[in-house]
Amino acid sequence: MSDLSRSTRRDFLKRSSAVAGALAMPAIIPASALGRQGAAPNDRVTMGFIGVGGMGMANLNAFINEPEVQVVAVCDVDTDRGGQGREPAKAHVNQVYSERTGEAWEGCEAYADLHELLAREDIDAVCIATPDHWHALASVAAADAGKDIYCEKPLANSVGEGRAIVDAVRRNGVVLQTGSHERSNPNCRYACELVRSGYIGDLHTIHINLPCSDGHHQEAKALTEVPPPEPVPEGFDYNQWLGHTPQVPYTPRRTHFWWRFILSYGGGEMTDRGAHVIDIGQLGNDADNTGPTRYEATGVQTPGSLYNTYWDYDFINEYANGVTMVGTTEGPRGLRFEGTEGSIFVHIHGGALEADPASLLEIELKDGDVDLGRTPSHRRNFLDCVHSREEPFASAEIGHRTATICHLNNIAMALGRALDWDPETESVQGDPEANAMLMPDMRAPYTL
Repeated sequence: MSDLSRSTRRDFLKRSSAVAGALAMPAIIPASALGRQGAAPNDRVTMGFIGVGGMGMANLNAFINEPEVQVVAVCDVDTDRGGQGREPAKAHVNQVYSERTGEAWEGCEAYADLHELLAREDIDAVCIATPDHWHALASVAAADAGKDIYCEKPLANSVGEGRAIVDAVRRNGVVLQTGSHERSNPNCRYACELVRSGYIGDLHTIHINLPCSDGHHQEAKALTEVPPPEPVPEGFDYNQWLGHTPQVPYTPRRTHFWWRFILSYGGGEMTDRGAHVIDIGQLGNDADNTGPTRYEATGVQTPGSLYNTYWDYDFINEYANGVTMVGTTEGPRGLRFEGTEGSIFVHIHGGALEADPASLLEIELKDGDVDLGRTPSHRRNFLDCVHSREEPFASAEIGHRTATICHLNNIAMALGRALDWDPETESVQGDPEANAMLMPDMRAPYTL
């Protein structure tokens, strides 16, 4: 991809000892085979994928169908876990391109170490879909390598790690799109335009519904113990999976998918779907670069369980502009903007809208109203910004601010007291114990 702003990448590669062993650039797929519309060679975006489990493969399959994208590398700590892992992902990519070109294709390589992938000069952008506790380590390394980044939500697993990502993105002049894809849904954007243009009157309350009633929630709630240790499966680099977190015995209930209910690796439903729902609240409240200033939250943990995230929570977050965000585990999943002259409910996922009065949804926005823009898809918005170097719909700062709300609610639940937050200094006022929880201890050598 032609891009004059890549000096950081070149500097990194000159410094990196890994460059000497980097693989030669793979053969270039003809433009006609990349996608339905094709792409000129200087518009091509070569991508690597870090974390190719469930969401990682979903992202890969979406990006590989974008007209200018060529996937050249995948990375995962799993070799092959029942059809998931770096080798199956590599085989899948090569098969897709073989079918498109009509000849055997072997241009995608697989890596166990993300730093080897990032050392490749031919990679323009990466998609990061690791467990949450690896988002910061991977994103900062990618930014320092000069790569543009699509990173799954929540942006990071702590406030401090999120700020480190934002700083790295700015320092290196790269594009980052947080995977808060509901933000690109046209209905979600329309609802926020109505709210910000004053059609529901003065916004005073945002109701957040984050139910914990899905089947996987019920299964996690049912675990009331820490399962006994088991042997680490062959082909799985468990130590690298743990990353900066403490060394603890392996159990399959700790790792793939289930990690999201252990605070060392994720934040439960609060950061899982909360990073989607609260994100739309931020957009509708015109608060993308800030956040609430006071947090009150209560929640329930399952005693004795490996899973120590919170269930049955209630939270009240107050913004400096007078808006209050109120959250519960009630359904349906989504949020309701309440104003002095009406309300709008946004369903997550899907973006279906309900309004009172219903006529709100018949409004045609006019010149002078807030216009948040549109995109065919969240991933498309990322690629467009890779070309234009503009800020995407869910930039690093936006993703960080949304994740911060989720983390502070979890901290308030852990401490059992309200937190007074300064969004400018990103610190809890008069509470050293809470401030100490903004950044985890990091086990060497996995440090930022």
